[in-house]
Amino acid sequence: MEPAGGENGPASRQQFAGPVVSRPLVSPRLRTDPRLRVWITRAMLALALFTGVTIWQGLHGWRWGLTAAVVYAAADTIFRSKTAVVVPASVRITSAQRFTRRRLKLVRLAGYHAMHARTIPGTNHVIDHVVVGPAGVFTFDSQRLDRRLPLRMRDGMLYHGRTSMERRLDHARLEAGHAKRLIENELGQPVQVRAAMVVYGPNTSWMIMRVKGVDVFDGHRIGRYFRRQSSNVRRGSARASSRLSAERIETIIAAAERALPALT
Repeated sequence: MEPAGGENGPASRQQFAGPVVSRPLVSPRLRTDPRLRVWITRAMLALALFTGVTIWQGLHGWRWGLTAAVVYAAADTIFRSKTAVVVPASVRITSAQRFTRRRLKLVRLAGYHAMHARTIPGTNHVIDHVVVGPAGVFTFDSQRLDRRLPLRMRDGMLYHGRTSMERRLDHARLEAGHAKRLIENELGQPVQVRAAMVVYGPNTSWMIMRVKGVDVFDGHRIGRYFRRQSSNVRRGSARASSRLSAERIETIIAAAERALPALT
């Protein structure tokens, strides 16, 4: 005996009713890949070449068209791979750095000024972001990690999966030390520089973790990080330096811009 309403009755419609969820054609991660535009251009030109040669050669010209498209795609790939190495890795802006730049724009209203891609003279190091504001001076290292691997503390050290983050933490602290020395030389006065590592990808179970002298936190919490730093200054935290005045901030920014030239 059929249920009331039959196959198309109200009970059946209620059973199968639900929101229709559509997935984007291009994943968000792939959309941020700077090579995506190159791939799309290459595919479109290969398709145009295939179509043109096929029409030109007639009935069985698709073989010639396919050959021409494959040869073009291979030649373009080889050419770009040889010319891409001319651009140093330090010059390329990663998706993590772009995201941090956008987030740092939001803290300008709180008095924080960000400078991006600042070189350390005499070295090959490039500091991703230097931030100066009421709570002091900060150097940020932006890192995108594999979200499939956990980020956790073990035996006093931070690990991404089975890989120790010690070298990256040492690198972030080294850059902060260079920035401190160079800005102090330019100012003629001592200044505190706090190292931070902004990570994207894995979920973190903490808000801000201090590891080997480096603040580590999720990039989505940049605003909260600076609110906490400003709050520590207002409360007169023993770990925080005194609050910088607007005039002092401008002086440090000018010194930082001279001491740490922008990457060109």
